[in-house]
Amino acid sequence: MDYYKLLGVEKSATPEEIKKAYRKLAIKYHPDKNKGDKDAEEKFKKISEAYAVLSDKEKRQQYDTFGSSGFQQRYSQEDIFRNVDLGDILREFGINFGGGRTTFRSSGMGGNVFEEMFRQPGGGSQHFQGFQDFRQQTRPVRGNDLTLELPITLEEVLSGTEKTISLGRGGTAEKVSVRIPAGIESGKKLRVAGKGSPSPTGGTPGDLYLLIREEEHPRFTREENNLLLELPIPYSAAVLGAEVEVPTLDGKQLKVRIPAGCQPQGRLRLRGQGLPGVRGGERGDLLVRVLVAVPNHLSPEQENLLRELKKSGL
Repeated sequence: MDYYKLLGVEKSATPEEIKKAYRKLAIKYHPDKNKGDKDAEEKFKKISEAYAVLSDKEKRQQYDTFGSSGFQQRYSQEDIFRNVDLGDILREFGINFGGGRTTFRSSGMGGNVFEEMFRQPGGGSQHFQGFQDFRQQTRPVRGNDLTLELPITLEEVLSGTEKTISLGRGGTAEKVSVRIPAGIESGKKLRVAGKGSPSPTGGTPGDLYLLIREEEHPRFTREENNLLLELPIPYSAAVLGAEVEVPTLDGKQLKVRIPAGCQPQGRLRLRGQGLPGVRGGERGDLLVRVLVAVPNHLSPEQENLLRELKKSGL
């Protein structure tokens, strides 16, 4: 709904121009002048809503910022009309509410000023019913959901952890503790109910979604629930075989036998030394990729030995 078009004014219109445009249209479409005309009644409701928004500096700014759709998500119909002064315009139709401000407000009987207006003599019950239906359609707007990125380490994926997040709430910081389950994958979202943006109209707040981002590890790489580790070994160990120590993510050192004739890029599998599944079950494996280390510098003795090996065809 384009409020500016409804009133026939430009977006740059002054408050005086907006008021003048509304007065002119209100006289034209007022239900007392169009008895039984549902189209005129609907038009009157729409221009009144447009005036209620555009005549209020804060609401107009919100409307200009977020557009019609975004504005309707933030304001209920009751919020739109709350504290809007229509008295000087409505009195032009011979309607007087005790000489005070004519505002959209709750009355002791649960009604509001629009209902009271159409209870006046000559207002017509059919018009009152239209505005009553109009009011009953309003609902508090739910607050927006929030999404925050949450970095975690592979060690935290292994064991699970608890994170405390600080959320800004009206100039104060609210601390929210969140349990991160073991085995969670990067890109997954955790939902924290009711910790999103508050409702601008007194409705329920939105939810907070935490987007998991797995930080890069200096030694281990994740492949689903398996872990990949590159292990450099001497050339002699690859040819003759050897026993080496392999580090694990949880800080252990496991002794592993490298078979003789191990080829570069070959893989060794250490079962159960990977990551747990997010729903429990057995852990994945640790896959050790063997790299043959080529030394940058040789001692004279090592160089002589390699030359002899070269002569033998090795």
